Amino acid sequence: MNIQIDATNEKLGRLASKIAFLLQGKNDPKYNPRISGDVRVSVTNAGKLVVTGNKNTQKIYYHHTGYMGHLREKKFMEEFEKSPEKILRGAIYNMLPKNRLRNDRLKRLAILK
Repeated sequence: MNIQIDATNEKLGRLASKIAFLLQGKNDPKYNPRISGDVRVSVTNAGKLVVTGNKNTQKIYYHHTGYMGHLREKKFMEEFEKSPEKILRGAIYNMLPKNRLRNDRLKRLAILK
């Protein structure tokens, strides 16, 4: 089953939890937690997502290069302007259960700018 979602003016967290719910197959009456599910989700207009509060200026993403003292940080708006699909995919990734099925479920997600 394919589900199309338009992300225009949607809240980032609410949309991510809705997509994580669909990717797990919990909307299907024959849901089984041990099975990856068969729902494919495609999201359009990811660049038009909305965040509430001061997350645009205050939320920071950290990345460590592996070398001593090389902790890099980017503000939310810098990262969002560069790749909004990466932000949405990361939010969905963290909302899925932490088990062996997570990567299989993420493969059925398509995000378009």
